[in-house]
Amino acid sequence: MTLTRAELARYVDHTLLKPESTPADVEALIAEGASLGVFSVCVSPSMLPVTTPEGLAVATVCGFPSGKHHSSVKAAEAALSIEQGADEVDMVIDIAAALAGDFDAVQADVAAVRAAVPEGKVLKVIIESAALTDEAIVGACRASEAAGADFVKTSTGFHPAGGASVEAVRLMAETVGGRLGVKASGGIRTWDAAVAMIEAGATRLGLSGTAAVLDGSEATGSY
Repeated sequence: MTLTRAELARYVDHTLLKPESTPADVEALIAEGASLGVFSVCVSPSMLPVTTPEGLAVATVCGFPSGKHHSSVKAAEAALSIEQGADEVDMVIDIAAALAGDFDAVQADVAAVRAAVPEGKVLKVIIESAALTDEAIVGACRASEAAGADFVKTSTGFHPAGGASVEAVRLMAETVGGRLGVKASGGIRTWDAAVAMIEAGATRLGLSGTAAVLDGSEATGSY
């Protein structure tokens, strides 16, 4: 696959989710994202609302990073984020439910947040693929689709099991079959790694070291 720098940038959610991030850091993220031509900036919900230039979407997270929150709490967090200007919400499922094969619980969790994220706003579901078996990845993707998600996403970037892998992205893309988007995030630090994720089926990338990736150098950081 041959992509221009500008084409790759349009896949990117330019991300800052470090707990020590300040409002000044977020302002710098937005300025950098706009200059790089990314699709969106992704920030913690407590940093909302933010002001972005036209054409730059705002994403945030929900139930992050553990997913071990009551569904009603996730839904309330998502609803507030939408009220404060978020265009997209990336929620974390209960990873243990997926590992246990309780996909009804996963679906109910996603459905609760979907009800709080109205039509026209995007819901991405983080399944933490590196912590799951292939069977659980497939089940979590199917449950997310059944609950009305717009995307499935590999990782928070904070789990010790690791981030995105080409194999997980390919399996997720095969499972959702183009009906949902697939976001690869966590540990994507080079141009070649980013392109490999897209070739495997990713339709969005979560990057924190976006400038380095687009410049063809190696980014630092875990996300």
